[in-house]
Amino acid sequence: MPSNRPLLVGITGGIGAGKSIVSKVFQILGIPKYDADSRAKVLMNSSPELVKSISLLFGPEAYKNDHLNRQYIAAKAFENKGLLTQLNELVHPAVANDFNEWVDQQTAPYVLKEAALLFESGSFKSLDQMITVTAPESIRIKRVMARDGRSEDQVKKIISNQLSEEEKASRSDYVIENDDENMVIPQVLEIHSTLMQNISG
Repeated sequence: MPSNRPLLVGITGGIGAGKSIVSKVFQILGIPKYDADSRAKVLMNSSPELVKSISLLFGPEAYKNDHLNRQYIAAKAFENKGLLTQLNELVHPAVANDFNEWVDQQTAPYVLKEAALLFESGSFKSLDQMITVTAPESIRIKRVMARDGRSEDQVKKIISNQLSEEEKASRSDYVIENDDENMVIPQVLEIHSTLMQNISG
């Protein structure tokens, strides 16, 4: 790793675990965050190569008024896991390139890459350290139902398609418990302090 390149830290967690809230605490400490899921949505609408590839994969209905037809894509991808895999194989490399370009512009000692599927997509392999945010499933379900207006069954289905919290935690360097009992800020401060010591040491 070149000396002028920041340490690359991934932050992940299952739906409703609260990784975005945790990321905001790091941002208050001056640590830049790359939101991979949001950038993927932007790139699927703005990258000519990606737009062309997605149109070829899903057909002319993939875009409506020059915008990704998300409902159509989601319905097709959920029906056909092969299509979902192919879509991911198009999107993940585009996001990886975009992330690398973003990293080159950063001057902080370390940066965060936030994404729901860092382990599932394999993109954790290009990162130096991993943080997983966890919360009990019952709390996560309530949070997502309140936030997104989804039914309990819909949330459970999403959770079943993600790697388990235990698996993510076991593969991470740091775990933050966001379970309404443990305070998040002290946990973030401790990890931030450790990362800064490791970088300077």
